[in-house]
Amino acid sequence: MSDEQSPPCEARGLIRRARSAALATALTVRRKSPQAGKRRRQQAQDWPYASMVTLACDGDASPLLLFSDIADHSRNLKTLERASLLIEAASGLPNPQTGPRVTIMGRIEKTDDPHHARRFLARHPGARMYAGFRDFNFYRMSVERVHFVGGFGRAVWFQGRKFLLDAKSSAAIVACEEDVLAHMNKDHAEAVALYGHRLLSRRGKTWTMIGVDPEGADLRLRGTYARLDFAKPVRDRDSLRAELLRLAQKARRLAAGC
Repeated sequence: MSDEQSPPCEARGLIRRARSAALATALTVRRKSPQAGKRRRQQAQDWPYASMVTLACDGDASPLLLFSDIADHSRNLKTLERASLLIEAASGLPNPQTGPRVTIMGRIEKTDDPHHARRFLARHPGARMYAGFRDFNFYRMSVERVHFVGGFGRAVWFQGRKFLLDAKSSAAIVACEEDVLAHMNKDHAEAVALYGHRLLSRRGKTWTMIGVDPEGADLRLRGTYARLDFAKPVRDRDSLRAELLRLAQKARRLAAGC
């Protein structure tokens, strides 16, 4: 099986396309003391608590999130940082059991890395309205285990290190991402529009590039998002440039009817 068809690659593809997920944390609730006449309350932990959250991902595919301090899942994470995320592309199918989904398990902790904030807000521009509030914080999951289900008979567990891309290539693309985005959207807007319109067969001709990672580029046209996969992972600025050029040439050939 090639890397492009491997379960870790398919699992990363799900999170790179997703904008929301189900988050499971250990709920801490308070209950009345069984002792009559007393108002003391005791903590009861470890109730599974699922909530819908919005997410993005880092260059290596680590999940990125934005939480309010008053949200129940934020309070839960203060007690126990272990959590899991469920991401799926199955609910729209006639039989959802045949569709792909992935459960990502790890520890979720606060991050003040500006790159993480930029990646998240590119995927969720409406969050800019409140992301700067004092009681909102960005979080990153350190992935430990992953369970990928690709449909009937296709279930596999693997360690987080197999899910995440190698740190060196991810860091290299992170380092040049903002420059590449500015360059593509300012100097090659026509190519970016062709990526969306010709290569992805999406409507509209004013697509912008909002993110890039070793495996592909993220595009947006107003409230619509699209993912452009690379033929193979890129390692640095030079290989990224070569792949974007190759895709632009392919899109122009399609536009010319060649």
